[in-house]
Amino acid sequence: MITSTQLLPAPVIGETVRLLTEHYVFPEIAEQLAGLLQRRLAEGTYDVDGAEELARLVTADLQSVNGDRHLRLKHHAEPVSPKQGAATLDAMRRDFDTSLGGAPRVQLLDGGVAVLELAPMLFPLEWSAEPLGAALTLASRAQALIVDLRANRGGDPDTVAFVCSYLLDERTHLNTMYWRGGERSEQSWSLPHVPGARFGGSKPLYVLSSGSTFSAAEELAYDLQQLGRAVVVGERTHGGAHPCQGWTVHPHLEATVPVGRAINPVSRTNWEGVGVQPDVPCAPGDSLDRAHALALVRLAG
Repeated sequence: MITSTQLLPAPVIGETVRLLTEHYVFPEIAEQLAGLLQRRLAEGTYDVDGAEELARLVTADLQSVNGDRHLRLKHHAEPVSPKQGAATLDAMRRDFDTSLGGAPRVQLLDGGVAVLELAPMLFPLEWSAEPLGAALTLASRAQALIVDLRANRGGDPDTVAFVCSYLLDERTHLNTMYWRGGERSEQSWSLPHVPGARFGGSKPLYVLSSGSTFSAAEELAYDLQQLGRAVVVGERTHGGAHPCQGWTVHPHLEATVPVGRAINPVSRTNWEGVGVQPDVPCAPGDSLDRAHALALVRLAG
């Protein structure tokens, strides 16, 4: 761990290589990337003046083999805690406090169609269960529901299961996560009971997506789509299906390393690299109107 703000690329690369080798969900690719980073360091590629430029260069190299968008060296303008995961958690908490807990919009449109925006993240459930439960309960009385994930960049898989629980009638297998640590698999299911009222599993449901929809937000869209529960409207999502952990490797740099991969029980695969493909493709700016129109037609029929 580096305790000075002085930028010395060798310790940063050394620690990043160690984390890759020990934790990356694909060990063979970790070895390739470790060799690449060490070669680039020896060539002087990382001899740059600022942490932000180093983060850019290293991230490009980390993503050059398999395009894993969760595999990054993230720059933080303000110094971050050396505690594992603290850099990401602190940033998430600031967003949580300024977004009504991740549910900044609940609106009733014409025809009894509700819009629930979940943004900018699906925050840890210990924070977000109360505001999300309140928002989902409020929307439960609508005749149709549009869940807007266009500006959602990911979050907690447990929160995905929590949200899905309001949109289904029965306890349902949503996803399986394979973790490299212990080489174990962990299933994710919707909850048998929820606080408040369910929207349920039969009324029309639409999910709005964009190229910015990422990670856990993609899982929410993908799980509902694969179950045949929701129609995804908008743009292909960003394509990140590997849950990651973060380690501070410099006071302004955090290495995020995927430690698992998702396996959907229906498709037997995931959305990594390809994104969630919309059922109704359209520009993100048009997707709300498009989904509203689809809902009205469905309700009229």
